[in-house]
Order: sequence, then structure tokens, then C-alpha cells
Amino acid sequence: MKKLESLVAEKLLKISAIKLQPEIPFVWASGWNSPIYTDNRKTLSYPELRTFIKTELCRIIMENFDQPDAIAGVATGAIAQGALVADTLALPYVYVRSTPKDHGLENLIEGNLKPGQKVVVIEDLISTGGSSLKAVEAIRNAGCEVVGMAAIFTYGFPVAVKRFNEAGVKLITLSNYNSMLEAALETNYIKQEDLKTLKEWRKDPANWSPASKAE
Repeated sequence: MKKLESLVAEKLLKISAIKLQPEIPFVWASGWNSPIYTDNRKTLSYPELRTFIKTELCRIIMENFDQPDAIAGVATGAIAQGALVADTLALPYVYVRSTPKDHGLENLIEGNLKPGQKVVVIEDLISTGGSSLKAVEAIRNAGCEVVGMAAIFTYGFPVAVKRFNEAGVKLITLSNYNSMLEAALETNYIKQEDLKTLKEWRKDPANWSPASKAE
């Protein structure tokens, strides 16, 4: 039986929620050159996969986090997935904006959180961890306890690992970069010679470029 990490990675690759282009890198919004691009919102268009991911997120929440009082999704990628999880677990739901709304009540958190509640945060993708941990900070500033975060996929950048450790946030993900590389190789999505490039990128993504990839 395949491990969950590998199974999820295979499913994400199959629907192109994860795309790999070692030879023709993408350019991220940050300006980074990258041989990988991830958009887990695509999973919402596939009912069976959407249900599978929702179910597995619920499972890891119940197994790793003690009786949460509410679920919070991080805008925008995890709003829908967070709502699906909260509905399945029959828990209150909010989502956290990247910046406060510029009119009306200028909310940063949409929904109703009560001080003292234990909250699990849902993310679709963990990159550097910056936006995810801003959401954690907003929830804590609302007087609530963040008991952990559940996400679909993580690149596993050292900077993200460090930030989560420093923030005291337990992170559980359905899949990860290493498992994705194994799945991509097994399904012939990439060739053996592509592995070195993909591993080199992960070591220093901010400074990697096609010209600097490993020979």
C-alpha cells in the first residue's frame, strides 16, 4: 500500500495541480525562478479528489490536534478547503485575509471567533511560511489559541521549518516535496537526470536560476 504522501503527490501531479519544468522554469510572483509551480485550488474541480483531500485533512486534524473549537482557512487558496473541512467536522469556520478589508469594518478575520477558542488553521500550500504565519498571528491577536496547522503540500524550505518552529506552530501536511519527487520519478513524469536539478533548487530557491542548475 502506498504511503499517503506519495498517493497525494501522484494525484496532484495527475491533474497538474503540481507542474514540473526543470528545463523551462516558471517565474514566481516573488521573482524566483522555479522548476515547480503549485496550484492546489485545482483540486476543487475534481469531486473525488476534493472529497479525498477534505477527508484526509479531517483525519490528520483529529489525530494530531486535540478537540479544536474552530477551523480557519487562509485566503485565498485555502478558503474553500477550510470550509469543507469545517463542515465535515461540524465546527465554526472563519477565514483570514492577507490584509484587512479596505472598507466597512476593515476585517482581517471574516467570521466570528470567540477569545479562548482552540483553532486549527488550514492551508493549501506552505512555501516560505510567511503568509501562513501572518494568519496565525491574526488569530492569536484575536485572543485565540492556534493548536496547529494542516496543509495539503509543503516545499519543505528550511526557512519555513525555522519560522514554524520559532512561532511554536505544529504543521502537518498531506504531502511534501520529497514524496512528490519520488512519485514523479515512479510515474515517469520526470527523468532520473532531472532529480539533481529539482533537489538543487530546493536548497536555495531564492538564488537558483536555469544557468546555475547542477550539471
